[in-house]
Amino acid sequence: MKRHGIINSSIAKVLVDLGHTDYIVIGDCGLPVPSGVLKIDLALIPGTPSFQDVVRAVHEDMVVEKVIAATEVKEKNSKQHQYMEQQFGNAIEYVSHEDFKRLTSKAKAVIRTGETTPYSNCILQSGVFL
Repeated sequence: MKRHGIINSSIAKVLVDLGHTDYIVIGDCGLPVPSGVLKIDLALIPGTPSFQDVVRAVHEDMVVEKVIAATEVKEKNSKQHQYMEQQFGNAIEYVSHEDFKRLTSKAKAVIRTGETTPYSNCILQSGVFL
């Protein structure tokens, strides 16, 4: 049995298989998942698990080189924007929500949370373990 980190077997497998610059998405319960991209559905009820809880857990277990988020989060969801700035600082790149959704098609997986607040989504780009 695993002692530390992510114990969800689907997420742990995706993280172990990531290569440099690969994407995983952590999304709210309304984010569309492109055909052919693995969906790991953690949503139980609205709000559970939260976007922040999932981001925190994955970030603790993953080397993150860059984060991509929708520009709209700055104005339409200041709580999540502040949280991402706190977690990732200058590593965040902002794109339009439409461009964000297009980029999700390149992801190895989309992790669906129970989050219901708008624009609670991010793409984590894998870095290099040193």
